Amino acid sequence: MAALGTWAVAVLALSRGEQISALWIIVAGLSALSISYRFYSKWLATKVLVLNEERATPAVLRNDNKDYVPTNRWMVFGHHFAAIAGPGPLVGPVLAAQFGFLPGTLWILIGATLGGGVHDMIVLFASIRRGGKTLGQMVKEEIGRGVGLLALVSVLAIMIILLAVLALVVVQALAQSPWGVFTIAVTIPLALIMGIALRTGKVGVLAVTIFGLLGLAFAVWGGQFLGQFPAIEAWFRQDQKWLAWAIMIYGLAASILPVWMLLTPRDYLSTFLKLGTVAMLAVAVVLINPTLQMPAITKFIDGSGLVFAGPVFPFVCITIACGAVSGFHSLIASGTTPKMIRRESRIRSIGYGAMVTEMMVALMAMIAACVLEPGEYFAINTKGTPPEVVSKVSAAGFPVTEQGMQTLATNLGESTMFNRAGGAPTFAVGMAHMFARVSAKPTALALWYHFAIMFEALFILTTIDAGTRVGRFLLQDLLGHVWRPLANTRSWSANFLASILLVAAWGWFLYAGVIDPLGGINSLWPLFGLANQLLSVVALCLGTTLLIKMHKSKYLFVTLVPLCFMCAVTFSAGYLKVFSSDPRLGFLSGARSLLSQASTMPDPVKAAELVRQAAVWRFDALVAVFFLVLVAAIVLSSARQWWQLIRGTRRVVLHESEFVPITTAQLAQF
Repeated sequence: MAALGTWAVAVLALSRGEQISALWIIVAGLSALSISYRFYSKWLATKVLVLNEERATPAVLRNDNKDYVPTNRWMVFGHHFAAIAGPGPLVGPVLAAQFGFLPGTLWILIGATLGGGVHDMIVLFASIRRGGKTLGQMVKEEIGRGVGLLALVSVLAIMIILLAVLALVVVQALAQSPWGVFTIAVTIPLALIMGIALRTGKVGVLAVTIFGLLGLAFAVWGGQFLGQFPAIEAWFRQDQKWLAWAIMIYGLAASILPVWMLLTPRDYLSTFLKLGTVAMLAVAVVLINPTLQMPAITKFIDGSGLVFAGPVFPFVCITIACGAVSGFHSLIASGTTPKMIRRESRIRSIGYGAMVTEMMVALMAMIAACVLEPGEYFAINTKGTPPEVVSKVSAAGFPVTEQGMQTLATNLGESTMFNRAGGAPTFAVGMAHMFARVSAKPTALALWYHFAIMFEALFILTTIDAGTRVGRFLLQDLLGHVWRPLANTRSWSANFLASILLVAAWGWFLYAGVIDPLGGINSLWPLFGLANQLLSVVALCLGTTLLIKMHKSKYLFVTLVPLCFMCAVTFSAGYLKVFSSDPRLGFLSGARSLLSQASTMPDPVKAAELVRQAAVWRFDALVAVFFLVLVAAIVLSSARQWWQLIRGTRRVVLHESEFVPITTAQLAQF
């Protein structure tokens, strides 16, 4: 497998002037997955972390039937994978394809196996060993109270904006789409039935899974026939405002209801659709053997990209977060997942296994983008009027015509495919092209395109529900500093109050984005990749600290190497986003450019809009600097503590009082 994977990567990296089969990316991914999971993750589990089956997990010790609930390992895997695999592994690789297929593919393969898997696994291990504590709590206890409190505030702020924008993406994808709304709506009662049936103890996981899969198949297949029943279709054809309120209500329910009732079974059910679709995509690649139309490396690696500005390093690592290394994963690994795992041995399959599975999803997204004609890819993702886009893309060396783009839109059942930036439509087009080639129906392309849009919305929604619950934990940690009872997750009133406050926070941004699509929330999107990777730096600092405290200094390289690399990535990207002289890249130079345009614009309304946008970009720069300074403080504080621990001038505290051995009876039960 190692030799096969090496050969596949060599073919992808060294071939020039010829078309390469997408199968080589599949081979490289499967080889990396099998080798890394079989050997590296097992070495981490047995030698570095030393997982112990005789230690009781928080789910067993604190079983409260709400947050701490011992759960079947496959359902936990489904929940964890569904929560971490949001839009990142779909959208990020599609956007990064502007550099060519090679940079993104290499980063996904290396980042996921040597960085992301370690990151997720060690945070999950640390949270389980500390009673299910969140990332902010652990940073405060292990690195420093002052730094930990600031980290808690920043993580919560990032979470609120992230959830709002993800919800906005779902709303825009599902607006006036009865099929998508129908499919997602059906998964909610299905999940409730599954959760209640399992809770009774009279129905097994297999029976519940079969029931859920049949219901899911009906939801996916039946949605296309709603047009034959106009009265029923009208129930599911809703505008953005209605959908925004519906998602807020769903997020509130997912945060308040016991985890076994809605969140876990729905994420478990969604995982089948996610993995099933990705598996179908892999089979389609094998059957049709598509060629990669995008070059291995494009001229846009210098930062002059049409999709987004920025050089290939560090922005390929910022754009592709989920699927390689993602700080958001640390929030899930220290939020809901550690409160459901029954045995420590599951840390390997859930923490590392879900990460390398997500790696394959990211590779599929890269393939979906790169099998398109480059001209179509850039025309879909470049802003401007159709003539401007065609002229700009063709001048860059990727010919495309307005007529060709109109034909593509007609075949997809859309009015236009210009100005569809963001990555999601591009992935849907690539996925539809491959699925439609195995069908002879003339409407297959449009059918698969709308299925892919619904599929992406489902991907993102499962991040919103788990993210809201994790955000509630973070908010309760913060409120506990004001009044201790608010931090009690066993209190229904405290949970309800924190859930209301959190949903109101991201719901306000969501509704503002719905009624004003040009508002500030959309302009904050460039910060998400940076903030997300800064979270991974914080998590890897925590992991390095814990290894030293566990007297595992000889294994420090497993966290220290990815930590140093991510520091180089995030701080260089942050500097460029704030101070670059290119107005397309730097926030400050972009704001100056907008103000210059506003001063010469005769229309006062448009000039005011430019001035407002400039103010938003300056605010973005301020937020980016705040996050960079905060994380730099955490890194420096961590390095100081590492030096003291290694020299023996600082006492090691591992909170051993929380390490309660599991009883023989409990071990036999599970």
